[in-house]
Amino acid sequence: MLTELRAAIRNAAPDAEERISYGMPYYHLNGRLAYFQAHAHHIGLYPFTLDEASAVGLERYVAAKATLQFPLDQSLPLPPIRRLIERRAKTRTRNA
Repeated sequence: MLTELRAAIRNAAPDAEERISYGMPYYHLNGRLAYFQAHAHHIGLYPFTLDEASAVGLERYVAAKATLQFPLDQSLPLPPIRRLIERRAKTRTRNA
């Protein structure tokens, strides 16, 4: 699942740099684009607001402030994840 998530992020934001921060992999594109981490029962994707998640249909995965959680027993919703990353990447590129 992490490999799928990484590929989705790379495809959505090919210019983003892979880095490590807070002990987690993250993508940098004129600022922090997205972090992700595996946990016991889910994969976390950070930092995203409810508005950002809702704009692409991921509101059911919002678990806490700036956190999306994808249960390990379900397939990742890759198309909306890609749209989420693409939207963030576009705002980061415009603001650069």
